[in-house]
Amino acid sequence: MPNTSIELFLNHLWLEKGLSENTRFAYKSDIGQFAAWLSQRELTPEGASTLDLTDYLAWRHTQDFRPSSTARALSSLRGYYHYLLRESMVSQDITQHIEMPKQGRPLPKSLTEADVENLLAAPDLDTDLGIRDRCMLELLYACGLRVSELVNLSLDQINQRQGIVRIQGKGDKERLVPMGEEALNWLHRYLKESRPFLITNPDSRVLFPGRNSKPMTRQTFWHRIKHHGITANIQGPVSPHVLRHAFATHLLNHGANLRVVQLLLGHSDLSTTQIYTHIAQQRLSELHESHHPRG
Repeated sequence: MPNTSIELFLNHLWLEKGLSENTRFAYKSDIGQFAAWLSQRELTPEGASTLDLTDYLAWRHTQDFRPSSTARALSSLRGYYHYLLRESMVSQDITQHIEMPKQGRPLPKSLTEADVENLLAAPDLDTDLGIRDRCMLELLYACGLRVSELVNLSLDQINQRQGIVRIQGKGDKERLVPMGEEALNWLHRYLKESRPFLITNPDSRVLFPGRNSKPMTRQTFWHRIKHHGITANIQGPVSPHVLRHAFATHLLNHGANLRVVQLLLGHSDLSTTQIYTHIAQQRLSELHESHHPRG
C-alpha cells in the first residue's frame, strides 16, 4: 500500500496519539470518503481548497447523510489537515473557517404507559428467569436507572424496609431513589422465589446474577428486553434506555417537578433533563386537542 499522507496521519494517530483501532478506522473512513470524492474530480486532499471542501459538504447534504455523520467527518478532516499543515504537506488548513453542521437535539424515544404495562407483563412468571426479568423491568421503570446501574446492583444497595435503592451513578455520584410499592413487591418475590435458584455462589452479593454468580452483562439484559418487547407486540424501539426515557416522560406528564426528575435520573446538569419537557408539552397539546371543547 502506498505510504500516502492519509497513511502517515493514521500512523501518527496510532504511534503518537495512542488512539484505538476503531477510532483510527473511523478517521480512515471519513478521510477516505473525501479523498474518493476528490479523486472523481481529479483532485487530491493535498491540492484541495476550502471551496472544494464546502462543495463536498454540500454534496453530502444532497445524499441525505445525517448531520451527526457529517459533523464527525468534518472533525476527522480537521485533525487530518491540522497534521498536514504541521508537517508542511499543505500551505493552509482548508477546514479552519468551516463551521460544524448544526445537529439539533433529537427527542428521546419513549413508550406510552400502555406499552410499558404490556412490556412489564411480558415475562413468563412460571420460570425463575421470568420472575427475575419482571423484577428488573419493574426496577428499571420505577427508578429510571441506567442499564449499567441496574445490572451492577448489589444486595447492599437495596433497603427494603425504606423502599430505597442507593445508586452509584456517573462520576461516582451517589443518589437515593425510591422504588415504589409495585417494584418493591416484585423485588420481595424475586428474592424469595427466584434468586436462590439462580445464584451458584451463596456468598455472592450480586442482585441479578448472570453466569458464575457475576453481574449480568448489559448486552444480555438488552437482548432480554428486546425479546419481551416482541412478546408484548410493541411496535416502536424497545431498549433499557427507552424505558428510562419513559420513566422521565411519564413523571412529567403526571405533574412531577423537572428538578425532581433531574435528581432521580442522576443528571448533573438540568439542561440535560429539560429535553423531556418537549415530550411532556407535546403530550399536553395532544390531550388538549382531543379533550378540550375548543381544541
